[in-house]
Amino acid sequence: MWLLIALPLAGATVLLLLGRRADRWGHLLGTATVGAAFVLGLVFFLQLSGLPDDARSATLDLFTFVESGSLNISAGLLFDPLSAVFVLLITGVGFLIHVYAIGYMSHDEGRRRFFAFFNLFVAAMLLLVLGDNYVMMFVGWEGVGVASYLLISFWFNRPSAATAGKKAFLANRVGDAGFLIAIFLMFASFGSTDFQTVFNGTAANNLASGTVLAIGLFLLLGACGKSGQFPLQTWLPDAMEGPTPVSALIHAATMVTAGVYLIARSHPIFSANETAQLVVVSIGALTLLIGCVIGCAKDDIKRVLAYSTVSQIGYMFLAVGLGGAAYALGIIHLLAHGFFKAGLFLGAGSVMHGMNDQVDIRRFGGLWKYMKSTWFTFLLGYLAIIGLPPLSGFFTKDPIILAAFNREGWQGWVFGGAALLGAGLTAFYMTRLFILTFHGPKRWTDDIEHPHESPAIMTIPLWILAVGSVAAGGLMSTSVVNWLTPVFGHTEHHEEKMSHWTATGLTMALVVLGVVIAFLLFRRGTALAEQPARTHIVRAARQNLYADRFNELVLELPGRLLTRALVWVDNRGVDGVVNGLAAAVGGGSARLRRSQTGFVRSYALSILSGAVVVVAALLVVTFG
Repeated sequence: MWLLIALPLAGATVLLLLGRRADRWGHLLGTATVGAAFVLGLVFFLQLSGLPDDARSATLDLFTFVESGSLNISAGLLFDPLSAVFVLLITGVGFLIHVYAIGYMSHDEGRRRFFAFFNLFVAAMLLLVLGDNYVMMFVGWEGVGVASYLLISFWFNRPSAATAGKKAFLANRVGDAGFLIAIFLMFASFGSTDFQTVFNGTAANNLASGTVLAIGLFLLLGACGKSGQFPLQTWLPDAMEGPTPVSALIHAATMVTAGVYLIARSHPIFSANETAQLVVVSIGALTLLIGCVIGCAKDDIKRVLAYSTVSQIGYMFLAVGLGGAAYALGIIHLLAHGFFKAGLFLGAGSVMHGMNDQVDIRRFGGLWKYMKSTWFTFLLGYLAIIGLPPLSGFFTKDPIILAAFNREGWQGWVFGGAALLGAGLTAFYMTRLFILTFHGPKRWTDDIEHPHESPAIMTIPLWILAVGSVAAGGLMSTSVVNWLTPVFGHTEHHEEKMSHWTATGLTMALVVLGVVIAFLLFRRGTALAEQPARTHIVRAARQNLYADRFNELVLELPGRLLTRALVWVDNRGVDGVVNGLAAAVGGGSARLRRSQTGFVRSYALSILSGAVVVVAALLVVTFG
């Protein structure tokens, strides 16, 4: 089992240590290690599937990681149905992205370094999903954070890329602090961070509900940081400053799915506290709408897809927050999303490859004639993400909307309505993106004469991912639910407020409406310059709903002011006292030094003056 992590980690180590000596073949080694890990993961998956449901779990204790007093943490791995599907997603989709990157990064001088960081990212993500306790998960969690910083700021000579990497790193540190506090609370409450010990202790109801709620909320904070959910979503679109394969790997198969995995793995904690579940559902519903609204106002092809990721991860949070059968629904949507979102990002990279790295969809148009493979595979990914039957999104997103509507009381209408509205908005902005990129009149800049299709090493992964976009949802809709039963248990069937067909009908109606409106508005292209915002919502969407402004005013500005105040106190207070005392001693010494003339008459006069003062004092005391 440890080879799953060791293979890509060894690839990263070799490529980093050998340096330029590995430039010629480093990309091949980096791709081969991930491919080998996928084959190994598939073998383990097949072996696991041959076992009875109650025996589908394998653990491996490698060594003692931390031992101090009563704290004993082992470096252990867990391969069960939940971690198995993540291993296949990470290594399978990750391998296709590696293959694509061979062509995409072929002319980049840092290609060997890029593949080293790519391998490190995959290794860290595999450790995250395979760790058998929260501390080992946290080690992989931090490894993913470091690797993401290295990849987002890969072109560090660009100020925008360096800033984006730093922004991602800092935003994730906020979430990581929450995860770490949750681990501390677990050890204080259960004396262990092992999954089974924590879950058994939670199920025994030995803790106060406030403690369980605190652990759940701090875990949620960590999940929001990694998965780009409100209020820590602002770093995710800026991550587009990295090379396009980085965007595909982060947004489809690895980093952003880590938060969903954390909540799904911790389902006994969230199921034990309804308030924690409600907060997760609320965060998911709010974030999916935030991503949709902002996605409608963006013109950068990668940023539109980035905000669609924010929105789709919101659907996953909504699902795992609902609990019960929806846990599996969230994982199914995550797996299907891995296929169609990777295909969409790599398709965007193919468009950029043929258009001199331009990203403004207002400068595209008519590309379907010149990039047939990219157009068709992008079309399938687009139809999958809007949930058009019989593609994968229809089988994974519609059940989440139905589950949200069937939540008890007012929550069902609020969260179900948010999910339904999100489906319509997704159809609108994705149709806008597709039409402006591939159809309508040509709006190219003068430096582009004839766009060209990408080479086969880039288009073959697109076709494979397109097949997954078509078939993944239908194939997994039932099988994955049964596969994950040993993890989430058998779900109880509750009375439904809305039937499956009603929810499907409403969803399809809004999806078709979104497609039609976008088609009518953008079939003839769009203005080449940004038009003035006519409404407050458009103005806010262009400004990312003022999330960055909020962070600057509420978080950054007070911190900057506090820093300046502390610097002033340090300079005028602490340093002022020390420097003042030194100045006083130095000044006093200089003045006393003037009295040391070296002449005997001066010293005699001083002695006489002193004697006179003493005699005068004695007379005053005696006769006064």
